[in-house]
Amino acid sequence: MSLIKLENVKKIYQTGEIPVTALNEISFTIERQTFVSFIGPSGSGKSTILNLVGSLDKPTSGDVIVDNVNVAMLDRSDAAKFRGSTIGFVFQNFNLIPVLSVYENVEYPLLLIKSIPASERRERIDSLLEKVGMIDYRNKYPNQISGGQKQRVAIARALVTNPKIVLADEPTANLDHKTAFKVITIMHEMQKSLGTTFIFSTHDPKIVGEAEIIYTLEDGAIVNQEIKQKD
Repeated sequence: MSLIKLENVKKIYQTGEIPVTALNEISFTIERQTFVSFIGPSGSGKSTILNLVGSLDKPTSGDVIVDNVNVAMLDRSDAAKFRGSTIGFVFQNFNLIPVLSVYENVEYPLLLIKSIPASERRERIDSLLEKVGMIDYRNKYPNQISGGQKQRVAIARALVTNPKIVLADEPTANLDHKTAFKVITIMHEMQKSLGTTFIFSTHDPKIVGEAEIIYTLEDGAIVNQEIKQKD
């Protein structure tokens, strides 16, 4: 069974008195453990798809099924619980908390779950910081590390709850070419080793080149789908 399925999803935003159609009855499925990119010009609907899959927003009509749950039907409280257990987020601006250390930033999502003991938290955090090459920076603060290092920390934070899905909105937009490639490599390695499904909204050809499935969007519609063979 597919991990993600959108069926006839429409999303209309109201801008003053003018309705703006962000998504126009789109349908697609995404299987588990895949590396997927949504590409297209600004305003084509890429970020809207991520917001719907991540239960941060609701469709105007249609169904958004994620891990057998119709997230379009969840209330705010249940949506928050679902995100905490199923979804990790990586943003282009990193969204690290400036007053928390690298370790504490990665720990933060685990503290929201409450049921995870401190010893398991330490083990998970140190393991991920090791994987992303940031273990030696665990006591540094965001203003003491580079943009590429911040994005590595953000990846560790997104993965620390063992989510089935990581949603990444333009994750390399603020990184130079070399650093962006390193970040993508880390994500790809974790997709293979941890079985995580990565879904990107991006303009970055480096991410597109690594993707196994590429959806091209224009004006809220999918105009092309490219499927590449897995390694």
